[in-house]
Amino acid sequence: MLNQIMQLLSMGGYEAYVWSTYGLAFIILVGNSFAVIRRKRLTRKKLQQWLVQ
Repeated sequence: MLNQIMQLLSMGGYEAYVWSTYGLAFIILVGNSFAVIRRKRLTRKKLQQWLVQ
């Protein structure tokens, strides 16, 4: 069982490329999520200021 899991994770010798790609994709997705949240807050703040004037 453990041997099968290790074979799956090793990806036939390409594990460095595969897992680094997964990691990079995850980092990009998290970064984009934070950027959207930040942009939403800034837009709400600007809209609130605009409506007060």
